[in-house]
Amino acid sequence: MAQIKVRQTGSPIRRKSDQRATLVGLGLNRVGRVSTLEDTPAVRGMIAKVRHMVEVID
Repeated sequence: MAQIKVRQTGSPIRRKSDQRATLVGLGLNRVGRVSTLEDTPAVRGMIAKVRHMVEVID
């Protein structure tokens, strides 16, 4: 299956707890950290939820 790389660009400080949990679910917990994930609709939805704190790397 296809892979997708995601980099955390924003801090979860002063964000809602569900957004923090979404970052942890994506394998991110520090600015600059990169995570490689399966490209599924669930992962795409998680990325959309925290799109202001992450970027997709090609």
